[in-house]
Amino acid sequence: MRVLGIDYGDRNVGLALSDALGFTAQPLMTYRLTDREAEDRAFFEALIRKHEIGRIVLGFPLRMDGSPGTRVEKTRGFAAWLMSFAGVPVEYWDERLTTHQALGLIHEQKVKQKAKKAVLNQISAALILQGYLDSRRGHANGPEDR
Repeated sequence: MRVLGIDYGDRNVGLALSDALGFTAQPLMTYRLTDREAEDRAFFEALIRKHEIGRIVLGFPLRMDGSPGTRVEKTRGFAAWLMSFAGVPVEYWDERLTTHQALGLIHEQKVKQKAKKAVLNQISAALILQGYLDSRRGHANGPEDR
């Protein structure tokens, strides 16, 4: 069973995928949401089937003090939408500082400015997913579903 990690944004959705054993997370792609719900749904249904996804981990936007951020309701709405058709559990995972970490990784790798935008969301998704996978092996603590 693979786990899909998601960094949800208003337009761009970063996606990451675990290996089959659930040890590592790799950036997969950035999906640009359309204004056509049927098209977006078909994309996610095909992605779940193709990669044999057994669980989805969705970055949860908490503030630094641990309180829910301004995007919580949109994220919950996206999670409900996914659950309406995905057929797999959707869990929240604390996404605090993932964008900051992703920017640091991009800077270290000297990624060109033009490519930064394309990979930022998927690297953030991989960081979210890796945190979740590590917690399943007892290496980190994550937030309970809020």
